[in-house]
This record gives sequence, structure tokens and C-alpha cells, in this order.
Amino acid sequence: MAIIKLHVNGKEKEVDVDPLTPVLWVLRDHLDLPGTKFGCGVAACGACTIHIDGLPVRSCQLPVAGVGTKKITTIEGLSDNNTHPVQAAWIEEQVPQCGYCQSGQIMAAVALLQKKKSPTDADIDTAMQGHICRCGTYPRIREAIKKASQKMSAKS
Repeated sequence: MAIIKLHVNGKEKEVDVDPLTPVLWVLRDHLDLPGTKFGCGVAACGACTIHIDGLPVRSCQLPVAGVGTKKITTIEGLSDNNTHPVQAAWIEEQVPQCGYCQSGQIMAAVALLQKKKSPTDADIDTAMQGHICRCGTYPRIREAIKKASQKMSAKS
């Protein structure tokens, strides 16, 4: 065990964990941030996606010791009340069915829109590749990303 300092959702945190513990479990079990989901455990489904220094990263295979001083953002860090433009668009487009994969999907969509303000369908497909939705809500996900893009452009 070791004391590890993390920067999560704009706050400094300390955890006493094995340095090889995946970030996913540190977030869920030690920092009470359950929005990041465990899906496959092998970084293949995308449910565990978070941002590290603004980039989407699968947290289930990333040892907490590998984060260092980088900034972690989880789904909880986007907004306190689902008012982030991507979250709002997700709700308006009624994207989730079971909802299990949605936090990872949203985190990937936010990262895309930070890079590309008006993504094409191909951009969206590329960014969302490997994010598995067992309910098959991909068309609504695409529409929500487009709507969020418009919302974000209107705020600029």
C-alpha cells in the first residue's frame, strides 16, 4: 500500500492503495465516484472511460501509479446536475436504454467535441469506435453528439 495523491474533478485527493490498483477501482471504491462503470475489465468496451488531461482513457487497465500529476475528470466532474451540453443533449435525445455504457460514451463524446467543434458522421464514428452499447442506441448517440455540438457552438 502507498499514499497516492490524485487530482480528480478539480480537487486534490489522497488514497492509500496498492499502486497497481486500476484507476477505475480507486475512483469507485476509494473516492466514492461510481459513475465510471466496470464493463469488460480488459479496456475493450469503453464503459470505464474517463479523461486524463482531457484525453479519453480506459480506466480499468490503468494502474493508479501511472497517473502521476495528471488531471482526472470523471462523469461526475462534467457537471453537478447534468447541465454539461453533452449530458443535456443525451437527455433530450433519450439516448440511454439500460444506461450502463453511457458515462463512457459521454466522456468519449466530450473529448471529441473538445477537439472538433462540428464533427462529421465519420468523425463521430471514429471517436466512438470501441464504445459498446448492448442496447444499440448508436443512432441516438450520434444525434446527441450533433445536438451537443450545436449547443456548444451557440455558447461560444
